[in-house]
Amino acid sequence: MGSTEDLDYPQDILQYSSGFLISKVMFTACELGVFDLLLESGEPLSTDAIAARLGTSATGMERLLDACVGLKLLAVELTQGGALYRNTDISNIYLTKSSPKSQYHIMMYYSNTVYLCWHYLADAVREGRNQYERAFHISSKDPFGAMYRSEEEMLKFMAGQNSVWSICGRDVLVAFDLSPFRQIYDLGGGGGALARECVSLYPNSTVTIYDLPKVMQVAKEQFVPPEERRIAFHEGDFFNDSIPEAELYILSKILHDWDDDKCRQLLAKVYKACKPGGGVLLVESLLNEDKSGPLETQLYSMNMLVQTEGKERTAAEYSKLLEAAGFGEIQVKRTGKLYDAVLGRK
Repeated sequence: MGSTEDLDYPQDILQYSSGFLISKVMFTACELGVFDLLLESGEPLSTDAIAARLGTSATGMERLLDACVGLKLLAVELTQGGALYRNTDISNIYLTKSSPKSQYHIMMYYSNTVYLCWHYLADAVREGRNQYERAFHISSKDPFGAMYRSEEEMLKFMAGQNSVWSICGRDVLVAFDLSPFRQIYDLGGGGGALARECVSLYPNSTVTIYDLPKVMQVAKEQFVPPEERRIAFHEGDFFNDSIPEAELYILSKILHDWDDDKCRQLLAKVYKACKPGGGVLLVESLLNEDKSGPLETQLYSMNMLVQTEGKERTAAEYSKLLEAAGFGEIQVKRTGKLYDAVLGRK
């Protein structure tokens, strides 16, 4: 147990209480284009130069830049002419739009959507249901439902998911040897980043992205270039429409959106469509069996409460859902990163 002196200065509590401030500093610097400008400039810039080029006040920009220095997202050099700022390596890699591993789009989705939903976290806990409609004053009967407010938000979400797979996709796809599966369906594959990684890793396989018609239209126009000949598209609603026969089905970050009944319903349809000897690959962030962590997964589960009907689960809970649908030979692989892999066979 900590000493009395530790309790006199509750460092962890103070850090937790300011956590959202840290997030917003990073989100704002991304939104205003600070990291992009410093990368493009090729040299350190002063506060006045950055503010002028980005159309902000010098006063506000100076404070933002200094906070980013404190977060080690920027480095500063003091010269006779004043402070000069440059990106750190981690910002160049993950916070600039042009980087192959850019997390810019998921940052913007968190800032503009998730952040606002979490204002109603207490209501979500009291009521046990998501707060999307309350946060954005929309009806579930709106054209885009309770998942997206507009096509623009859908585009941001898809781009954000693609950015996640740019740093996590390979790990979940090599968790098991998927080369024996030649016909793969990525159910709810959205922007196609995982599908593109899959055909890169397994060149003898074909991958079909199965998603809603409006999602498929955006994917074709914005995310999957025509030269990706081994990626096909299938429009449909996997709860209400038939699921075509295939050897392997990938459900990446799908089941965590839904309650157990919906998961069982979907997995039963997948099992029925699956060829004998085929399987299903679940890509999810796994809780420890005693649900003591990881912290990131616990926070994701809170976000599922605020935004969806679902939750994050343990490996045993996913295995139970798979077994109820008929799948066996279940294997679990933790990647050590944000997302893990569970493989069930028919």
